[in-house]
Amino acid sequence: MSEQVSQLLDLVGNSIEFDGKKVRVLDVEKFRRNVGKLAERSALASDSTVGWSRFLIRGAALELGIYPASIHELYMARGRGDAPMTFTTPAFNLRALSHHAARAMFRAAKRINAGAFIFELARSEMSYTDQRPSEYATNIFAAAIAEGFTGPVFLQGDHFQVSVKKYRNDPEAELKAVRDLCLESIAAGFFNIDVDTSTLVDMSLPTVAEQQALNSRLSAELSKFIRDHEPAGVTISIGGEIGEVGTENSTEPELRAYMDAYNAGMKKLAPDKPGLSKISVLTGTSHGGTVLPDGSIADVSIAFDVLRDLSRVARREYGMGGTVQHGASTVPEENFNKFVHNEAIEVHLATNFATMFFDNVPAEFKKEMYAWLDVNSAADRKPGMTDEQFYYKTRKNAIGPFKAKSYALPAETLDKLSNAWEAQFSKLFDLLGMKDTRTLTDKFIKPVHIAPVLADYVKDAVAAEDVSDLSD
Repeated sequence: MSEQVSQLLDLVGNSIEFDGKKVRVLDVEKFRRNVGKLAERSALASDSTVGWSRFLIRGAALELGIYPASIHELYMARGRGDAPMTFTTPAFNLRALSHHAARAMFRAAKRINAGAFIFELARSEMSYTDQRPSEYATNIFAAAIAEGFTGPVFLQGDHFQVSVKKYRNDPEAELKAVRDLCLESIAAGFFNIDVDTSTLVDMSLPTVAEQQALNSRLSAELSKFIRDHEPAGVTISIGGEIGEVGTENSTEPELRAYMDAYNAGMKKLAPDKPGLSKISVLTGTSHGGTVLPDGSIADVSIAFDVLRDLSRVARREYGMGGTVQHGASTVPEENFNKFVHNEAIEVHLATNFATMFFDNVPAEFKKEMYAWLDVNSAADRKPGMTDEQFYYKTRKNAIGPFKAKSYALPAETLDKLSNAWEAQFSKLFDLLGMKDTRTLTDKFIKPVHIAPVLADYVKDAVAAEDVSDLSD
């Protein structure tokens, strides 16, 4: 055993061991108390202990009954009418201190026996949060270990989006980048992937079918690629999207045009493979909301009838679980139960939890991050923008560069932040009908234990890419 691995085992009080093939947990309680040290090493180190930390946590999680899973079968049960429409699955993008945030989420979930909730990471977020899929997954698995959560953990690639700019310059290179990201994510345990080629919808074309044709074709091609590379026994949950967030609301003809062409493509490319489990639609929101000059957020009006009507078409005509609502963090909380009442299968939440991070860190630390933004994000300051608008728009860019300092925040600050997050998770879980959804995941999600492959972890780091034109 290498000296570095021995150091990592010492870091957790030798509460686990690695015999060259398998990780074993020797002292569960000691490991739970110390697993955060491995998660921190995974996030901050720059040597091979990064990969080893991730491999040890993934292996130990499996030993403790914590395993990455696909939510596909639950969504398909919803499409058949075998699962109730009493809940909407929340999918959370944990951008800052994701290990600490995930611990708060697992605590909230355990209190109400929740099981149908997702941890997701967008292609765009990987750069500015300085988190590749393996690091993000490690933070989540370590959080589950620390909080004594067992069972399926749903990790999702959010907005695995095609850049219009890069696609126009070199289509194959851009599609290869998305395929490579799928492979990287699957190896890390992301068994739920939202394929998003909706950036290529061309509204200038004369018919809806023509507008959606490229989106449908590339979605089918990427779906076939994912099916060819999913682990044995796992059917990855794949989501599609029919338009960019923040434009016109989606329509039934758009849904039908996209799905009919997509299904035709899948029948040709992968005739015996499942297709989509859900479909993302536009309902009037924008990612992150719109900040007003005084720093407040503009009221958001969601076309809930679009979610309801298109969910019914998605289930009845195409067997999917229903529609997905993107960009909901800035929706007034009193409206969150409307997602359930209007039969949305999933809702994505990110911005509010990043806002809570900036609202709960010490003033001097926030001032330091904002000063960094003044220099490093100056190009994003548009004419007429107030300071409040500028910092709200750009502050996510400081999350990655200040990751190490975030981990080093005083314990009382981390506790304050974790408690605030936990309270918010609890509130949203209640509004979205999460109570006792563990009974549904236990019923429909069958355990598939995929052992981690060391070569997927102890390897060269993946270089960051320019994703400035992609959605979160």
